[in-house]
This record gives sequence, C-alpha cells and structure tokens, in this order.
Amino acid sequence: MAYSLDLSGRVAFITGASSGLGEQFARTLSGAGAAVVLAGRRIERLKDLRAQIEAEGGDAHVTSLDVTDLSSIKAAIAHAETEVGPIDILINNSGVSTTQRLQEVGESNFDDIFNTNVKGAFFVAQEVGKRMLARAKGASPHVHAGGRIINIASTAGLKVLPQIGVYCMSKAAVIQMTKAMALEWGKYGINVNAICPGYIDTEINHHHWSTEQGQKLIQMLPRKRIGEPKDLDALLVMLASSEGHFINGAIIAADDGFSL
Repeated sequence: MAYSLDLSGRVAFITGASSGLGEQFARTLSGAGAAVVLAGRRIERLKDLRAQIEAEGGDAHVTSLDVTDLSSIKAAIAHAETEVGPIDILINNSGVSTTQRLQEVGESNFDDIFNTNVKGAFFVAQEVGKRMLARAKGASPHVHAGGRIINIASTAGLKVLPQIGVYCMSKAAVIQMTKAMALEWGKYGINVNAICPGYIDTEINHHHWSTEQGQKLIQMLPRKRIGEPKDLDALLVMLASSEGHFINGAIIAADDGFSL
C-alpha cells in the first residue's frame, strides 16, 4: 500500500532558501503540495529558484530577508502572509560558520555567528509563532490553526567538533530554543522540532570532499560517506505534515550515525 504525505493548502516559509539545504527544502515542500515562500538576501537566486519551481507546477513566492535585522524579519513575514496567506510551516534554516580555533575567534566572528544562528533564528520563529498563536487562540477562526516550526540545527550542536567551536555553541542554543518553544507553544497545536544534519554535500562545501583533508574526514565517518540534501526530504515532510502531530520538541539527528 502506497503512503504519501500531502501538504496541499499549506504555506511554508523557508529562510536561507537561495542555495544548499534551503533550496532543497523549498523544492521538497513544493513537491509535497505546499505553497513556498523563498526568503533570503540573494534575491536573484531566489527568483531563479521560483521560476524553476513554477515551471514544475509549483506555487512559489520571493521575499527579501536579513535575519540579523529585526525590521527585515517583521517585514518579510508580513509580506508573505499578505501575498500568500497565513504561514503554516516555518523552516528556520539560515546559518553561518567559520573555521577557527577558539583562541583565534574575534568579537565580530562571534557576533556574526550568534546574530544569525541564534538571535536571527529566535526572532524569525518568534514572529511566525506569534501569528500562529493568534490564530490558534481564535483571532482568525476560519483558517488552519496550529503550525509546524522546524529549526535546522546541526550534529555540531550535539557533538563538539574541532575548529568550529562557536558554531557548535550556537547550534546547541538552537536545540535548547527548540525545546523551550515546543514546551510553551505545544498546547496551541504548534509543533516545534529540530533537525540536526550531519555532513551533507552542498554547493558551499562540494569542492572540499575531493581534497586530501575532505577525504580524511570521510574516512572518519561511521559509514565513510557523506549525505546529499535529498536525504533529509522524508524527515522534513513528515515533521511538516499533519501526520507528524505527535512529534513535538524532538531533536532528530540525520547524520548517518556520526553523533553516536
């Protein structure tokens, strides 16, 4: 018997959608039937992705978003809900990192990572969460109540890795943020969960895996392989769907066993 998860009629807002995991998340949710709002700073990349999704029969929209700017967050989410409708699904995906030993980290390095990965992620989720809460409490009784917030954390939030210590700290904060939101908002039908990807081959790191250092890292992994963005598809759609209603506050490693 075939089993499918249908997101038709849902609106999904994806941050950092211009490349990498964010782009894949947008394609996947669109393929499952959701109308997708592509949010990020690289508008031309987002427009190209919108055109590709529309060419495949999907419903896609673009909005400018800088997660380090609270006014930008509020404007982007307001624009999305005005143009497309209430946001049912948030994929909180924007993130940055640097490769540095802890003694080399400067204040600007630290602030860049935490402003994007923690502060930005929090206020994006807060702004969407407020709107979900208002609908759940009856402010808009004729639309779907509740919602799904999926924070993209990292295996690095579960397992400290060398030379990306501040990034590890930031993703550990995202994990605790996820649990706090799930605890406070769960009674309103808002499910908040986190995906912790392991090493995934994306545009930004693709060249690394063919280098000597990259090959050494692959040999250290449990099954000596790295993942592809599509390896997260099934988990993403399940968490975003109505069928995932009993999963709240979960921190799910999708890392091929690396964090064990």
